Amino acid sequence: MKKGLPDVAWRWALGWLLALALGAGPVSADGRPTLLVMGDSLSAAYGIEADAGWVSLLQARLDGKARVVNASISGETSSGGAARLPELLGQHDPDIVLLELGGNDGLRGLPPGQFQANMRRMVEASREAGAEVLLLGIDIPPNYGRAYRDAFTGVYRRLADDFDLALVPFLLEGVALDDNLMQDDGIHPTAAAQPMILDTVWPELAPLLEENGLTLAEAQG
Repeated sequence: MKKGLPDVAWRWALGWLLALALGAGPVSADGRPTLLVMGDSLSAAYGIEADAGWVSLLQARLDGKARVVNASISGETSSGGAARLPELLGQHDPDIVLLELGGNDGLRGLPPGQFQANMRRMVEASREAGAEVLLLGIDIPPNYGRAYRDAFTGVYRRLADDFDLALVPFLLEGVALDDNLMQDDGIHPTAAAQPMILDTVWPELAPLLEENGLTLAEAQG
């Protein structure tokens, strides 16, 4: 009997470790948390140098403590994002997904219900993949009418409430109405605005980083 104990103990330990691994969710190869940014031109550094965009500034602020994957595409809609996300989740195993979509849905006057359904699909897919979600809200110009704007912006709040998500109500807070911080098209922020955008995102993102193993001091480099 004594001769068989080491083998039994080994098999028990192996099974215990396997159970832990299956329940722990995906972990990046080097142990750093992975952030996946799903956005449109506001996160794709449209009209400015790529390294001046707020996502690149975020990567610089994290100073190698986390991996940032920017999957943002100029012109992207919530429908396009929902179609692309499953493959990206499988490819990158993110710990945190930042959803910055909806601006192009609103500018095209697409139904808010369709926008909400697409965003819900992305939230659910991210959660099922073991990732936390941060919603980055967008507003649209007032000429679209109060009713449509309220229905559109209300999507972010409803999703945040339904799924208990962290939410940045308006990504361009303090930027959108300042002509000096917006490009000539009146839609895209300048390079000078990008640090302000990151500072708007940071208070909601920092707690998620801490939950994934970074202290605030580490995350700030």
